[in-house]
Amino acid sequence: MAGMDKNLNELLKWSIENSAPADPSAPPSSAPKTSLNAEALAAIMGAPSDAELMQASMAAITSTDPEITLESKLTAFDNLEQLVESLDNANLLSKLGLWTPLLELLGHEEDQLRLMAAWCVGTAVQNNAPSQERLVALGGVEKLVGMALGERVPMEKRAGDGAETTAEAAEAANGNEGETKDVRRKAVYALSSAVRNYQPALDVAAKELRKRGEEVQEGMDATDMDAVNELMNGLKNKFVNA
Repeated sequence: MAGMDKNLNELLKWSIENSAPADPSAPPSSAPKTSLNAEALAAIMGAPSDAELMQASMAAITSTDPEITLESKLTAFDNLEQLVESLDNANLLSKLGLWTPLLELLGHEEDQLRLMAAWCVGTAVQNNAPSQERLVALGGVEKLVGMALGERVPMEKRAGDGAETTAEAAEAANGNEGETKDVRRKAVYALSSAVRNYQPALDVAAKELRKRGEEVQEGMDATDMDAVNELMNGLKNKFVNA
């Protein structure tokens, strides 16, 4: 309600400032005019805000309703990815509680949804330290490293959704099959966006890669683009040549 009151106040100011003066002979005012922001216009016109569109997209993607087809979910994911191209919207992922379901989708049984999840993550964290921090805090870097190396991320279940996912159950569900090349490519894209100019993400990625037997130079600097490019190109070559 407070947001709506603010928007209505802006509309009132805008209306007064842009109405004809009571005295036609009076000189025009030189005072700065109020401009209507997109949220004010959306609230006034009844259009959904970007936050509402993001929530609706995620609701469609994660829905268990059989009437919502895979194609519809992919369309919703495409809409979400475009929305988080805006830094402000990308940072809304945290405020709206959408990071957790987004990262859970990295383990979805449908490879197209896993691909879109990685793509969306990569777009959200690109040149965006707050989103990079959230990705690190929620364990997303470790998942992306595994995916980039061809591992299938287990689909996690939240408390109350039934039995929790165990390593054994995940292995049985995935049938030991590795990740697809297309999904691996998007995982590398997301990982590349996550580690550039953000040292905590690069440190986690380097640690995870070493744990899996990969050679990563010590003390790599997240601002050293040549070094980061070399690391990412090495990951790309692994699935290109697989």
